[in-house]
Amino acid sequence: MAGGLVRVLIGVDVGGTTTAGGLVTADGEVLSVVHTPTHRHGPGTGVETLLDVVGDLLARARARGIALDGVGVGIPGPVDVEKGMMLAFPNHVPEFGDVPIAARLGALAGVPAFVDNDVRALALAEWTFGHGRGASSLVVLAIGSGVGGGIVLDGRPVRGRHGWGGEIGHFSVKFDGPRCHCGGHGCLAAYLAGRQIAARAREAVADHPDSALLALAGGDGAQITAALVFRAAADGDPLAGALVDEACEALAASLAGIVNALDPEVLVITGGVVASLLPLEADVRRRVARCALSRSLDETRIHFVAADKRATVLGGAALALYELGRREAITTPDPSEV
Repeated sequence: MAGGLVRVLIGVDVGGTTTAGGLVTADGEVLSVVHTPTHRHGPGTGVETLLDVVGDLLARARARGIALDGVGVGIPGPVDVEKGMMLAFPNHVPEFGDVPIAARLGALAGVPAFVDNDVRALALAEWTFGHGRGASSLVVLAIGSGVGGGIVLDGRPVRGRHGWGGEIGHFSVKFDGPRCHCGGHGCLAAYLAGRQIAARAREAVADHPDSALLALAGGDGAQITAALVFRAAADGDPLAGALVDEACEALAASLAGIVNALDPEVLVITGGVVASLLPLEADVRRRVARCALSRSLDETRIHFVAADKRATVLGGAALALYELGRREAITTPDPSEV
């Protein structure tokens, strides 16, 4: 409370299909949420949708007598945080490339606004409000239609020189594997991303028309989804089982690599595909143990967390909190030096 008013932040998560925004308190309570198609005004209109969502939340805050401290937005792409924009990149929302989003939102809301990669913002949310609260280091691996990563080390997000820090989805887990859209070969995303699991399954059933996977899809390979592949594997279909086995092996190798390289206190695996992975969690942990340094693995708290679209707005809020605090620390002189 300040001056009799509740003070909150606007947090927004921009996805390839859905944009979610919310009013969030400094302790992580979500007061109000808005969900809308990212391109509800047509192809390439994600920026307009974002401005609409923030405008809607501003109106809700004013109606409730809520004072805003800041706005934070997570976007699926490499971001220049200081410039407040996503770098031009051919992803799900290319229209955001080189657009000064933070400046536009700051002018709209009348408070500081910040932009970062969506999974990096999610990692800040886990570190601020969730499983990593109180930890000095945390890694989030988000497995959905693609695979993203966010890293917090010594209380700071790892952003990298060009905004690419944390791109765990592009770890190469098989050097002679399929070519990835990033230009590499055998990337984790090629084996674990929901979109890629479904695509590989659709290609495989063309040579296996008797697969139970195709029957589950009603005989139409185009209807195969990642969730259907995991379901068919659980039912004993060999084709689906091979794809899921490969996905679990790729995931375990990457988790072991994270543990060995970063020795984090907390490791969170989340995203839309995790609902299908949860029944396989024990198996994945056994595979990780084959490759990870045992002492480090024993002391890393690992959490598999099914995706919660309402909670994604916490990422933007945590980003705003972090940046407001960081920039205040930069501009506030150290009393011992005054």
